[in-house]
Amino acid sequence: MRVLLACLMTGMALGANAAELRDVRLWSSPDSTRVVFDLDATAAHTIFTLENPSRIVVDLSDTHRAAALASQLEGKGQVQRVRSGPQESGALRIVLDLAAAAKPKSFALQPNDSYGFRVVVDLATAAPATAVPAPPRPAMAEKPIVIAIDAGHGGEDPGARSRRGLLEKDVSLALARRLAALVNQQQGLHAVLVRDGDYYVGLRERIDKARDAQADLFISIHANSYRDPSVRGTAVYVLSPKGASSEHAVMLANRENMSDLVGGVDTDSRDDQTLAVLADIFQTSALEASHDAGGRLLEAMSRVNVLQRTRVQQASFVVLKSASFPSVLVETAFLTNEREERQLRDPSYQDRLARSMLEGIKGYFKSYRPLHQVAEAERPAGGLQPVSLSGQAAR
Repeated sequence: MRVLLACLMTGMALGANAAELRDVRLWSSPDSTRVVFDLDATAAHTIFTLENPSRIVVDLSDTHRAAALASQLEGKGQVQRVRSGPQESGALRIVLDLAAAAKPKSFALQPNDSYGFRVVVDLATAAPATAVPAPPRPAMAEKPIVIAIDAGHGGEDPGARSRRGLLEKDVSLALARRLAALVNQQQGLHAVLVRDGDYYVGLRERIDKARDAQADLFISIHANSYRDPSVRGTAVYVLSPKGASSEHAVMLANRENMSDLVGGVDTDSRDDQTLAVLADIFQTSALEASHDAGGRLLEAMSRVNVLQRTRVQQASFVVLKSASFPSVLVETAFLTNEREERQLRDPSYQDRLARSMLEGIKGYFKSYRPLHQVAEAERPAGGLQPVSLSGQAAR
């Protein structure tokens, strides 16, 4: 009897200390599918793949499923279905039924202000079996001016939230899409959306996407928040080589730079390659150009909304750390201000904001026209030729 009682007490103690799987969330982007397991405590995990059919198996040690969580869930992206069941070892086994074979990457995340303990499984979209040959590159003089438009936050990371539930990630995406549509209507301009859906993109990955698109300007769009609801207005930021231009700029940069922790980025595998560009960024014209672009955006947007700051501000935003192209971060308005929150909900006001940003972009490129090398037979005596907004070489 004593042995049985001891075993029962040991089992109860183990059960009391076991982690509980409270939710399974799936996010799908053009490049990957993410599966997030929300837990109430830390749990070690192992992961392996199976074939015929393609499956990924995740074992969460000493974990049980919450009573309200179904044993089978609908999938998304590459995941067709999520199944789970207890193991004799006390682990919870989760099976991801896949549409095709995939190589998973998994990591654990500690709690933050938005989420508790998490285990994340990322599935990269497989490359096609046969590579499609790239189309012939046009003469460099014909290359349009590329504007990389970055909608802040996304997916697991909602960003700021208004009292009535409006999320920064939704506002920033709506504005980014409107601005991209307007940019693409202009001859000689081409927009690239860094994020075009409700999924998270890592801060450094945003820079990489803009660089891969050969961006001539990078604009990151956000909506602000502050503990004082009376604070309002538009502000534009560029990267700071030393210190922030105000206490609010410090707070804002710290908050935005935490996005990787909220959105779920494997910080252990992150390298310092992007940070290394800071060694020489301020010996280039990138910062000067960023100030110029930011000033023109600020001037144009002042005709739509009051300005929180009348000058371009500076802070150490990770997403602006690129020496390849001028980069600015636009805080369009405050979600914590009742008036501005109502305006940000209004599609017509979103359109006015987007048009003002376009005005600033066009004003900037009238002075800063990127130089693109032309083919040898077309090259003028000067060697390099600026491209105009009409797509023709400037005369």
